[in-house]
Amino acid sequence: MPYRSLPSAETPVLQDFLVSLTYPPTLSIYVLLCGCLALLLRRRRLGATLGVLAIAWSLLWSIPTCSDWLRGTLEQQHPVVAEVALPRADAIVVLGGGVGRAWLRRKDVDPEQLKSSRLAAGARAWLAGRAPIVILSGGGEDGSEARTMASAISRLRVPASALLLEERSRNTQDNALFTAELARQRGIRQVLLVTSALHMPRARLLFCDAGMKVTPVPVPESADREHWTDRWLPTRSAVWRSGRALKEYAGLVAIFIEMKMNERGRSPNRQCDMNE
Repeated sequence: MPYRSLPSAETPVLQDFLVSLTYPPTLSIYVLLCGCLALLLRRRRLGATLGVLAIAWSLLWSIPTCSDWLRGTLEQQHPVVAEVALPRADAIVVLGGGVGRAWLRRKDVDPEQLKSSRLAAGARAWLAGRAPIVILSGGGEDGSEARTMASAISRLRVPASALLLEERSRNTQDNALFTAELARQRGIRQVLLVTSALHMPRARLLFCDAGMKVTPVPVPESADREHWTDRWLPTRSAVWRSGRALKEYAGLVAIFIEMKMNERGRSPNRQCDMNE
C-alpha cells in the first residue's frame, strides 16, 4: 500500500509566499509600505507604529546574539549523538545542500576532521557500522547533487557498492518522497537521517510523513568566534542566518497548515506527528 504523499509544503501556493517574508529586511519593507499607506490615509499613529516595528524587526535579527538564539530553538530540538551511540538502521540518508565546499575537491580528507559536514557525518555513521547502505539524496538544475556527493564520500572511505543515489529531488519535500520510494523498493524502513541541525526538524517531519522510521543525526554548523561585545553589534551575516532560521519556521508552519487541512486523509503509515 503506497504511503500518502503530503501535499507539498514547498509549492508556490503557500511556501513561496511565506519564504518571501522570512528575510527580515524584506518583511520590514512590506511593513514600511503599509505604514506609508496608513500615513496617506491619515492614520498617523498606525503608520508610526508600523514604521517602528519594521525597523525593530530587522534590527533585532541583525544582532548575532538574537540570531543565535533563534537558530538554537531549531538546532537544539535534536541532540547531537556520537556515531557509535546511534541505533542500527537499514540505511543512512544524507540530504544534499551545501555540497560546494572546498574539501570536496581535496583527496587528503578525514571524516573525523569535518565536524560540520553532512557527508562526513554520514561516512562516520557508515564506518561505525550503523547501517550497510548510504542513500545520497539531491538533484539539481546543473547536474546531480547526489553524484557530486558520491564522488566526495568515496574519499571518506565509503565504497560505491554501499551507495544508493536519489537524483530527482529539488527540495526537502522531494527528498522525502523520492527517498521513501527508493527505500520501499529495497525493503528499507528505518533510516538514520543526516542533515544540518537547523534543517532537521522540518526534514524529519517530512520523512516521517512519507512513511519512514527516522532517527535524526543532526550536524551542527560551525560557529563564528566573536568577542562578546561584537555579538551585540548588527551584522549582515546575522541577518542572513536569521533568515535561514525563519525560512525553516515558515516551512514548518506551511506543513502544519497543510497537515491540518488534510487531517482526514492522514495515512496510517505515518511514523511521527507534528508535536513529537
